[in-house]
Amino acid sequence: MSMRNIAIIAHVDHGKTTLVDKMLAQSGAFRDNQRVVERVMDSNDLEKERGITILAKCTSVVWKDTRINIVDTPGHADFGGEVERILNMVDGVVVLVDAAEGPMPQTKFVVSKALKLGLRPIVAVNKVDRPDARAQEVINEVFDLFVALDANDDQLDFPILYGSGRNGWMATKIDGSPDDGLAPLFDTVLAHVPEAKVEQGPFRMIGTILEANPFLGRIITGRITSGTIKPNQSIKALSRDGTLIETGRISKILAFRGIERQPIEEGVAGDIVAIAGLSKGTVADTFCALEVTEAIPAQPIDPPTVTMSFIVNDSPLAGTEGDKVTSRVIRDRLMKEAEGNVALKIEESTDKDSFFVSGRGELQLAVLIETMRREGFEIAVSRPRVVYEKGENGETLEPIEEVFVDVDEEHSGIVVQKMSERKAEMIEMKPSGGNRLRLVFHAPTRGLIGYQSELLTDTRGTAIMNRIFKAYEPYKGEIAGRNNGVLIANEPGEAVAYALWNLEDRGPMVIEPGWKVYQGMIVGIHTRDNDLEVNVLKGKKLTNIRTTSKDEAVRLTPPIRMTLEKALAWIQDDELVEVTPKSIRIRKKYLDPNERKRFEKQREALAG
Repeated sequence: MSMRNIAIIAHVDHGKTTLVDKMLAQSGAFRDNQRVVERVMDSNDLEKERGITILAKCTSVVWKDTRINIVDTPGHADFGGEVERILNMVDGVVVLVDAAEGPMPQTKFVVSKALKLGLRPIVAVNKVDRPDARAQEVINEVFDLFVALDANDDQLDFPILYGSGRNGWMATKIDGSPDDGLAPLFDTVLAHVPEAKVEQGPFRMIGTILEANPFLGRIITGRITSGTIKPNQSIKALSRDGTLIETGRISKILAFRGIERQPIEEGVAGDIVAIAGLSKGTVADTFCALEVTEAIPAQPIDPPTVTMSFIVNDSPLAGTEGDKVTSRVIRDRLMKEAEGNVALKIEESTDKDSFFVSGRGELQLAVLIETMRREGFEIAVSRPRVVYEKGENGETLEPIEEVFVDVDEEHSGIVVQKMSERKAEMIEMKPSGGNRLRLVFHAPTRGLIGYQSELLTDTRGTAIMNRIFKAYEPYKGEIAGRNNGVLIANEPGEAVAYALWNLEDRGPMVIEPGWKVYQGMIVGIHTRDNDLEVNVLKGKKLTNIRTTSKDEAVRLTPPIRMTLEKALAWIQDDELVEVTPKSIRIRKKYLDPNERKRFEKQREALAG
């Protein structure tokens, strides 16, 4: 059976997942009586909410005796290294665009990588039945986008399909008939995408996706470059420089057949399969027959650049909202996560009550924290810090990222200004179509912590930021941090509206009346630069004098809502975010005021 491997690139909500579901249904991958869960690809609640595909998924259909493996690409920036590895598994891409919205900036990042690798695109204009569809203009925009991304003549001569994923049809003409279903799409893939690349020689495969399975252990997915593989065969894993990592036996080979992975008796060159049985080999390693001595060249895994402490929750409210609170369950959960997530590194602290979790950006860590809190965990987390390294001459090196910002021209000034305050250096600025500019910076990772939400505020939600690790470079100097102090609750209880109203001139609140507070919890932002202890429990003194002014209802200014990402970026080194299934609270690391003073004195002594 011949084989084609394709990736689908699409902006959030442009209908990628719905289209893939329909492709599966029409190619007979589902039986008629099988109830299909809507949107096969986005299986994770968080992915549906944030509209991001976090882990690349793979499905496969058979059309006219040809197996088509369809790989979903992660559209999000923190997963930059993943994108390149995934595109290396395929021989063609389908760029799916909305007939009304046209190509969106988020997809540029993935499209530019695909074009650089020499993949020839097929453009599918989706949702042509929308009343505001403008298919012809959208095709011109796609063409301009490809030109701006330096596509070659071969890539610019792309086939075009029009249709509606939701209604399950695609046609080669704009006035095509829905009766043909998705046949024109499948036929275009067969005609336009080259057969899966196969090399001669014994079994070799590069690891692209890693996951941990409770029954099979480590599972590595990749495309077989050459040779064949069978269960029980002995293979070895080589690192990128050819060093032997381990040898072991294949316990199972799984391949995608429809949406389900099924065990197969033989994996052949060109197919995308998952293998189980090895315990150390990971993404970017070469899995091969014992006689192979050289590794296949691969994109290195981006190193973890940001680290956070995950601490057992020791606040007075600990254990009141979640059921997974002890260090043992937190440790097991983090270790399980690290098994299936290449970009995470986990170290235990000496006191066993906290863990250092390092990842590839604060978004990735925030996604992990959010997932854990939904599973019933309670934890306290510290502010994200960057991972420094020592240079050859003992100098401090810090991670620098290449940052791409697509923004409307009118907002470009504020972006350039904010990025330079964060010690970023602008590398280029060029128009990217439709009155938008593409700005490229080299910026220190620590300057980017918390910038995402500020960028959206500054540009009214129109800017898109993508980042990819560049290198470790000499330390760029101090970056100004938060200059406000905080308001700290001085005793436990429930916050009273009257007390909060009385404190309004001290600064905005981050809690609401009726919230449980404890000593050392942060309840507001001080207008000055020092911290202030306040009482939020004080009710109104009762008197027997009735006056209209005394009886006025308390009108409170709405508090500042602290989301997880906002809280992580906002806190200082002596503060923590307490995360439970129901609440996100901010607190001082040392709840007792005397302990705080002692810690402050020690810090000053060390600094002095």
